[in-house]
Amino acid sequence: MNMFDIDIHKLAEQFAYNPDEPLLFNSGFFLLLFPAFLTGYILLSKTHRPKFLFVILFSLYFYYKSSGIYFLLLLSTTVIDFSLAQFIYKTHTPWKRSSLLALSLIANLGLLGYFKYTNFLHEIFSTAAGIEYVPFDIFLPVGISFFTFQSLSYTIDVYRKRLQPVDHLLDYAFFVSFFPQLVAGPIVRATEFLPQLSKPTFVSREMFGRGVYLICTGLIKKAIISNYISLNFVDRVFENPTLYTGLENLFGVYGYALQIYCDFSGYSDMAIGIALLLGFQFSINFDSPYQAKNITDFWRRWHISLSTWLRDYVYISLGGNRKGKVRTYVNLMLTMLLGGLWHGAAFRFILWGGLHGIALTVHKLYSSLQISPPKNQTIKSASNFFSILFTFHFVCLGWIFFRALSMDAAQQMINQIVGHFNPQVFLEFVFGYRSVLFLMVLGYILHFIPAGIERKAEVWMTNIPLAGKAAVVLSIILLIIQTKSASVQPFIYFQF
Repeated sequence: MNMFDIDIHKLAEQFAYNPDEPLLFNSGFFLLLFPAFLTGYILLSKTHRPKFLFVILFSLYFYYKSSGIYFLLLLSTTVIDFSLAQFIYKTHTPWKRSSLLALSLIANLGLLGYFKYTNFLHEIFSTAAGIEYVPFDIFLPVGISFFTFQSLSYTIDVYRKRLQPVDHLLDYAFFVSFFPQLVAGPIVRATEFLPQLSKPTFVSREMFGRGVYLICTGLIKKAIISNYISLNFVDRVFENPTLYTGLENLFGVYGYALQIYCDFSGYSDMAIGIALLLGFQFSINFDSPYQAKNITDFWRRWHISLSTWLRDYVYISLGGNRKGKVRTYVNLMLTMLLGGLWHGAAFRFILWGGLHGIALTVHKLYSSLQISPPKNQTIKSASNFFSILFTFHFVCLGWIFFRALSMDAAQQMINQIVGHFNPQVFLEFVFGYRSVLFLMVLGYILHFIPAGIERKAEVWMTNIPLAGKAAVVLSIILLIIQTKSASVQPFIYFQF
């Protein structure tokens, strides 16, 4: 066979949907596909509708590569909410407007509920009725929670008269389907994104430099740190916690805390970076969350687009803090329980949300006491250090329930940490997992680097010539190849 012969069938398979090989930002196929897309985008950059149509078609293909025929759900959500928003805006009768908003809520939450929670409710019913639980064969489309929340916020904002609906379906389809944030966020607000659509495509030198920098940091976080420590340590511990000492279980929890941060913030970095290369700006989604001094501060830094969405569309809708202290705490607790349920259809996710709800309530009560912080700088620094340490460990406790395969597995892990710590295995553990521990230490060091140093690195990336940027990207790709596993490692938040 001639070395230049091309197997058309195998080539076509690369472009077809494969559930085991979703289209990831760090996959080889995307690295080949994106330059071709970027070329077409640049050629159409001076146009408006043709450019939008080109991006929409690519975004639909991007989603097809992740969820197959279920890209039709994305289309249906787009058409339904675009139409309902138009009707809401043109209708002035209060009950009619409320009814139209209710239709949007039913369409979006009904879609989410069927695919994500049907089996959960079926399991509860089967257990209560004492019958065998046999799950329905329901496929969970990738990132369905993200695009339904994003689309739903649009109709709610139009209903609240905070936003005027777009006139053209293509504009709205561009907003909902824009591929960088489509399957794992950040959840982009229409009020922030839609005004950018009317402006000419422009990528400044700073936008390009920051975009490349964020793509590089995202690749390092996800493809090097997160993937490696997950496959070589974290997954093993969480799958069989009783086979490991309490020390190893504790480091498994520390590893997962770093893994989920690097995985999710890495995706957000790449999504924001790619959007910048295309001339669009997203708000940051993570702000060094493990530097938080309390749980409220943590939620100001972690998954910012979701926490602010829950605040604006759930907490405030329930009454927020406008109906007295007790009602405020109840609203806060309900919001976090729903936030836990958003992450997964299992009681352990609800427990995770409940833990954070209790912590937020306790912190709010403590803050209301108006205790003055210490004036002595040494005491203040020590207080901040222990506050960060305590908050981090509380978050890690929550991660056990978030990641464990079941409530029993979570209990086993906690029992191992508390009752079978075995510190004498520390040196053996360090030598046995030196590569994993090196990446964990590196990951946490990078996480706690002061913002000023990170900003200098971004400026450096912006200032070096294009050839230098290409060399940095190529170096990272080569490093990824060296640490790459044989199997594809999807982003954790794809399942949400």
